[in-house]
Amino acid sequence: MLRATKIIATLGPASEKPAVLRDMIHAGLDVVRLNFSHGTVEDHRARHDLVRSICAEVGRELGIMADLQGPKIRVGKFADGKAILKEGAPFILDVACNLGNEERVGLDYKNLPNDVRAGDRLLLNDGLIVLRVESVKGGEIHTRVELGGALSNNKGINRAGGGLTAPALTEKDILDLDAAIAMGVDFVAISFPKDGADMAYARKLADAASAKHGVPKVKLIAKVERAEAIEPDALNSIIAESDGIMVARGDLAIEVGNPAVPALQKRMIKLAREADKFTITATQMMESMISAPVPTRAEVSDVANAVLDGTDAVMLSAESATGMYPVKTIEQMAEICIEAEKSEQVRLDTDFLDQTFTRIDQTIALGALFTAHHLHATAIAALTQSGSTPIWMSRHNIHVPIFALTPSISTQRVLSTYRNVTPLGLALSSDRDTALAQVEQRLKELGAVKTGDTIVLTIGAPMGSPGGTNTLKIVNVK
Repeated sequence: MLRATKIIATLGPASEKPAVLRDMIHAGLDVVRLNFSHGTVEDHRARHDLVRSICAEVGRELGIMADLQGPKIRVGKFADGKAILKEGAPFILDVACNLGNEERVGLDYKNLPNDVRAGDRLLLNDGLIVLRVESVKGGEIHTRVELGGALSNNKGINRAGGGLTAPALTEKDILDLDAAIAMGVDFVAISFPKDGADMAYARKLADAASAKHGVPKVKLIAKVERAEAIEPDALNSIIAESDGIMVARGDLAIEVGNPAVPALQKRMIKLAREADKFTITATQMMESMISAPVPTRAEVSDVANAVLDGTDAVMLSAESATGMYPVKTIEQMAEICIEAEKSEQVRLDTDFLDQTFTRIDQTIALGALFTAHHLHATAIAALTQSGSTPIWMSRHNIHVPIFALTPSISTQRVLSTYRNVTPLGLALSSDRDTALAQVEQRLKELGAVKTGDTIVLTIGAPMGSPGGTNTLKIVNVK
């Protein structure tokens, strides 16, 4: 059984060696993440070039995502590298403090005193430290420690319930965005957008950078991780202005509380799929495999539930960037996805009720799904230039693999993140009958179909026009 759910893995010290990356690709890696919160632009450029080199070697195109840091609000540094905060003790966040101690620490975000007031709860170091604001005096935030512990340099700060005004794109992000597009990445993830306006601004910058560097436009991913972003109007506008969303459960859980996240995950995935956008589920999916060769049963259930929710992709962070078992982690994740997908229900008959299709290519795409399901086809093959036909197909569960055959390298890379779509490079003949024969031969060579199988094909006439799919053909493999 082909795996429908895609796997995204972060490159880092544990996975940037050519042999390891090659093994990760063979294990099932689909998209590589470059985390711009760590390392230099030169580091990421070297990793980008390595991915492209290995892909050329193994004959398979992977997508590359640049994940921008965003306005990570952090404490400053301590004189001793850390301080022990005791429950019930006072503690001051002070914009003027240089080196901190057990009484106070500096801030890298100087506007924080303007964003908080007495009674607010501040969560530091992913919620392991909790401070209650008692008063704000100029550049000093006076707090009382509710949950203490060791606080070290540069740990993050969140406000319970959200409400911090830091912009989604910092000066660093704008420079990193331009650098990532110049490299030739396929996706850029925008951290902490509050609403659709943040994504529209990012789109304006990204499109300008693509034009400047003469590269295809990137797909933008909104990382939903602010409390403000899950409000209905904000979330709908974010989805509308994005190509896909990431359910970024780390910071989101800190702002809205852990218990709220599972239901939010299901809601976000459902809304994105209905809007024909892709979804990525991230954060601590296989966390224990940073240091253990097998996942916990809870992690297995977490990955499986994301698959059953309908996510397009599941993502690894530290597990593949710095963990001891990057290849094994991908192997385990792939096995979990395949097993969970066996339980998916196909509801195409009800999916299409009360739907109106206004585009010919969209009608052909969804007609191909319906036909393949009822004819028990072995495969669906979409001859595509832009990728829109297989994207529409990927929004519905069907236990039939979708092969997107395209001469466009950028389309192959973009389709690497869409559920149940296997992109294949193929220089198609301009003659339709010859092109169909090429497709049939390619799928036979891959072992995807054999003599006697049924393939449902979609194609455009004339060929080679983006958005021109207008023909559905049923083929019995000879």
